[in-house]
Amino acid sequence: MSIQPHKKHAHLLGFIQHGVNSHAIGMWRHPKDKVNWDWKLPEYWQHMARTMERGLFDAMFIADELAPYNTYQGSSDACVKYGVQCPTHEPSTIVPIITTATERLGVGVTLSTAFEHPYSMARRLSSLDHLSAGRIAWNIVSSYSKSEWDAYGQEMTMRTDRYDRMEEYVDLCCQLWDSWEPDAIVADQASGIFADPDKVKVIDYDGKYFKSKGRHFCAPSPQGRPVFWQAGSSERGRDFAAQYSEAIFAVHPNVERMRQYTDDINVRLAKFGRPENSVVRIYGLQTVVGLSRGEAEEKYARIQEGILPEAALAWMSGHFGLDFSQYSPDEYVQNIEVPGIQGLFESVIYAKGGAPVTVREAALHYAQGMGMPIAVGTPADIADQMEHYMDEGGADGFMLIATNTPGCFEEFVDLVVPELQRRGRYRTSYPGITLRENLLND
Repeated sequence: MSIQPHKKHAHLLGFIQHGVNSHAIGMWRHPKDKVNWDWKLPEYWQHMARTMERGLFDAMFIADELAPYNTYQGSSDACVKYGVQCPTHEPSTIVPIITTATERLGVGVTLSTAFEHPYSMARRLSSLDHLSAGRIAWNIVSSYSKSEWDAYGQEMTMRTDRYDRMEEYVDLCCQLWDSWEPDAIVADQASGIFADPDKVKVIDYDGKYFKSKGRHFCAPSPQGRPVFWQAGSSERGRDFAAQYSEAIFAVHPNVERMRQYTDDINVRLAKFGRPENSVVRIYGLQTVVGLSRGEAEEKYARIQEGILPEAALAWMSGHFGLDFSQYSPDEYVQNIEVPGIQGLFESVIYAKGGAPVTVREAALHYAQGMGMPIAVGTPADIADQMEHYMDEGGADGFMLIATNTPGCFEEFVDLVVPELQRRGRYRTSYPGITLRENLLND
């Protein structure tokens, strides 16, 4: 009897924002979006969290930006007018709401290093890790949008400077998190001694970008540090991800680009002395599931109908830092250089397998789901596509982008998860308690 080779299990995360509209432009117009739910209230987030935990997801992943995009026509008018990721509330505020409604589901929270001192960031993340019993990930970003720098009244720095600054930022946070020795807390009621100050180090940090002198204000949290998450896509971003991250989120339009990225990250991991495949690679995927292919295609058409061309252009302009209203809709994006998110722009360039893509086509494609590949079909069709991305593209799992909520996640959990489990490609229980335990175990 031959021994069957082990097939890795998929990791799943739900990709949302703390706002009216996530990453499928016009989603708020969908006739089944948030029916009888108010996204501003805890019950909505608790239901979504319980749904994802029922589906054994690793985490709910909360994306963020810090101000409405103002690149398109030099104004944020279009984003406000069409609900293009606006309004969006602060992401970390819903973390305790999510984690008190669940027992194992993690939360990845996007927090920028641009405008907050590392000392307060370290304290906030330790507090959240305590409150969640060790289920927090930090998606480490440096703000990329001009609108964010404008809102905070600062001059936008060069990309290379932002990565230098971000490395120092993370280093200071890590020194703070590691400053309490495991046995520092004595809690001796008789003597009145709670903690031994000799075992709680004073961090005296004097860097190029940051200075800090003081003790970390939180005792060690269950994970010690949050799980480090990165979405590095540029050359410098990929190096940062390979050096620091435990998991990477990347968007690639096809399996060939996934494989190239997988192999490239392995090369970079070796450069930093880390083992091959030691970072969990989570690739973006939009799914539209139906009991038949016809039903799924009708659902997909409904999503496309919700996209207004100007809203699509406003979002693409904001992400890529270039006002696409200045270009002809028939101009090819391959002829355009953008200052914004380089890796995501590649997902637009390769949207048609390398064939020329017009600005009009790029905007509509990007608005459907941020340039992610789209799986439309029956549960078996979607499972087939996911297996292909795992086996041929090197994906360790998927960031599932929201279409209409909470229905898109309910349907995936009820229909696709059982199909993946039947094939032996998905867990049937959580392997651990903390997010790190669940994410780093197959």
